[in-house]
Amino acid sequence: MKKLYISLMALLGCVAAFAQATIRVDVHSIVELSERFNVVFVVEGEHSPSDFQWEPGEDFTLVWGPQKGSSTSISMVNGKTTRSSQTSYTYILQARRAGTFTLPPATARVKGNEIHSRSVEIQVVPGDASKPSSGASQGAGNPSASGSSGAQSSAQSSGEDLFLRLVLSRNKVVVGEPVTATLKIYNRANLSGFENAKFPSFNGFWSAEVEAPQNINFQREQLGGQIYNAAVLRRWTLIPQKSGDLTIDPSEIICLVNVRRQRTRTGSLLDDFFENDFMTVRQRVTTPAQTVHVSALPAGAPASFGGGVGSFRVSARLSKDTLKTHDAASLIVTVSGKGNVSLVSAPKIAFPPDFEVYDVKTTSAVDKGGTSGSKTFEYPFIPRSPGEFTLSPVQYAYYDIAARRYQVAATDSLHLSVARSAGVAASVEGSETLIVDRKGVKNLGEDIRFIRTKTDLGADESFLVGKSLYWVIVALLAAVAAGLWLGLRKLAARRADVSGSRKRQATRQALRRLSQAGDFLKKDLYTAFYEELHRALVGFVTDKLGMDMARQTQENIAEALKGRGVSEEVAGRFTALLEACEFARYAPSEGHEAMNAHYEEALSVITAIDASMKKTPSAAVAALVGALLLVVPLGAEAAPADYPDSLFLSGVTAYTAGDYPAAAGAWEEVLSTGVRSKDLLYNLGNAYFKSEQLGKAIVNYERALRMDPSDADVRYNLDFARAMTQDRIDEVPEFILETWGRKLCYSLPGNVWAVLSLVLLALTLSLVLLFLLGGSERSRRWGFFSGIVTLILTFLCWDFAHWQLSDARLKNAAVVMRGVTSVQSAPGADAAKTLFILHEGTKVKLMDEVSLYSQIELSDGRQGWIKSADIEVI
Repeated sequence: MKKLYISLMALLGCVAAFAQATIRVDVHSIVELSERFNVVFVVEGEHSPSDFQWEPGEDFTLVWGPQKGSSTSISMVNGKTTRSSQTSYTYILQARRAGTFTLPPATARVKGNEIHSRSVEIQVVPGDASKPSSGASQGAGNPSASGSSGAQSSAQSSGEDLFLRLVLSRNKVVVGEPVTATLKIYNRANLSGFENAKFPSFNGFWSAEVEAPQNINFQREQLGGQIYNAAVLRRWTLIPQKSGDLTIDPSEIICLVNVRRQRTRTGSLLDDFFENDFMTVRQRVTTPAQTVHVSALPAGAPASFGGGVGSFRVSARLSKDTLKTHDAASLIVTVSGKGNVSLVSAPKIAFPPDFEVYDVKTTSAVDKGGTSGSKTFEYPFIPRSPGEFTLSPVQYAYYDIAARRYQVAATDSLHLSVARSAGVAASVEGSETLIVDRKGVKNLGEDIRFIRTKTDLGADESFLVGKSLYWVIVALLAAVAAGLWLGLRKLAARRADVSGSRKRQATRQALRRLSQAGDFLKKDLYTAFYEELHRALVGFVTDKLGMDMARQTQENIAEALKGRGVSEEVAGRFTALLEACEFARYAPSEGHEAMNAHYEEALSVITAIDASMKKTPSAAVAALVGALLLVVPLGAEAAPADYPDSLFLSGVTAYTAGDYPAAAGAWEEVLSTGVRSKDLLYNLGNAYFKSEQLGKAIVNYERALRMDPSDADVRYNLDFARAMTQDRIDEVPEFILETWGRKLCYSLPGNVWAVLSLVLLALTLSLVLLFLLGGSERSRRWGFFSGIVTLILTFLCWDFAHWQLSDARLKNAAVVMRGVTSVQSAPGADAAKTLFILHEGTKVKLMDEVSLYSQIELSDGRQGWIKSADIEVI
């Protein structure tokens, strides 16, 4: 057993010695054909090698070697002694021909165990044939030593011996595709240092610094058939953010180069000791500007596209899939892959409507360049209602660079079970009541309001205050008020006029007396009948003609009747009847038949005289009424045909189905028929907004709002569309009273203000009549002050109606219809200077127009000239 233990320990010792001893090879990977280079084998371990064997092979010529060097170190730590040995064998070789060759492995023995080095591949390039060989390089990886031989033969370092180079992994990419940019310095000079480095700013790119070495490590590299000592100064990851030709600015660095200078000899033996053969020269090296051609991503990106360009996958999980209402949980989505990982945005998640969702938390685990790794998005949420919920698969669309098309990565559906929470129990008079946590209704999204599905295209939506009908109504109200004033004044005068009252009641009194005479006729009372009949006739003449008894002769009565418009025949009949009554009073009775004839004649002649003396309507008044009737439209305008209505309904059907261009086309065709409606323009604005034609949408909203500034839906959609415009212009604030007045004016439609003004005008005229004809001082005072108030309100309502009419007729505003357009200092493209840029949907004020250009003014006061074709007048 003891012998076995000793043998095992000896074997382990040999294995340990063998395992610890190694042979390292130091040699350049690239050499020139005419260059003599070093190959150094270093044997490291606890013990020195007892034998070393190596042959360069047929591809290389052994110029010199081997040269052996060795070193040994012994250390003691905590009583433990450690010994290490290093032995080097240096050879100088020269290649026999150009190509790629393999150096054979070296062999050495360490305490009886044979160890081997690795084989090394060396690339031999033709190099510069005119460059003289200057002996073997001094050490692999030493830039000064390997490059000094080239600098020693000239007084300065040439541009071919020292330059910067910006290497791009690719120069034709799409938006979002990563590009690696490496800034390297190449030299074959005696370089001693750097200063004042200037790196590019990478305008138009998202950039991340991947490598910024503190110690510059030069490695041999072949470039253009020449060997240089090259080192990486910086390495970046670039991700273009826009399409087009993006230019990378030049890089610049100042290098300190040691160059040999000519020696000025004085003949002294000490010249070689005190004079330095080299001097330091500062040399500025730059890279040329480079252009990266960036193409836009193709159209038709899926709705779940999150800006990813590369190759990605997505996963999702719930922090817990069983919880109670009002408990918090999270949906954790991870997007991983290669590409522009750092710029990946959070996927859109469709949570159930009753879930309260909070801001997304983002965690990145990407490499230094941001092109590989993952981004994790945590969506905290709180369910407010119990139930079984299924979260739809999370989709993330990205642009696959290799396939050159969009791809969609998706997860499985996630199930979530939400139980009802216990709630908070409160004691109310010995009973327990469950207190429910009530929440306000939260907006889950915003969009424009829906279209009008029904409208009356034949309705007249023009402003009443701008029509002649409005002023006809005003004239009629004034005429009615004047007529009432004249009538009431005349009525009051008639009531105060006793004589006139008697004249107006003369016929009635005469008929009453005739009624009494009729009673006497029935009783056949001859004398009483004629007395009463005579009294009726004389009283009628006295009251109707205002003639006293002394002047009542037959001739005077006849003349007075003729003067009042009574015909001569009727006047003769009256005087004859009066004469017959006077004769019958004193003559014997002529019988009942004569009495009845006289009674009938009295009724007839009094009625005829009364009819002749009544006034008829004036011809002038009739003519005025006829003229007013001619001004008022006798009938409504002919309603439009069914064709516009069918087009309108077809547009509604197309819009509801999501075919917004077809809906816009149908409603535009309705407009082309001459029909103009607020609802039609509103629907047309919605169709253009959904078709992503922001300029046309805003124009139609503005036109609809001019027809009815009080329409809340039109104003909401207009404000929503304006929020989508790219230009943000600070408006010059208007006077606060004007702002208040505008808000009050736009609170009601213009026709409502017009009707209110007519109603208030009628009320004002009524109060004026009360002031003029009031029976008491109190009523007249109340009518005066109230009339002033209603008159002011009348003018205010009329002003608001006319304000809206004036705004609707204005043509001094326009909307930019082009995506991007420039505003110049003068019309024309030759001598004009570009002042600023405007984008689609911006509203401007028109000032002037010259040829193909229009002068505009922004709401902040800036002015300029724009092409008339780039705007559309509202």
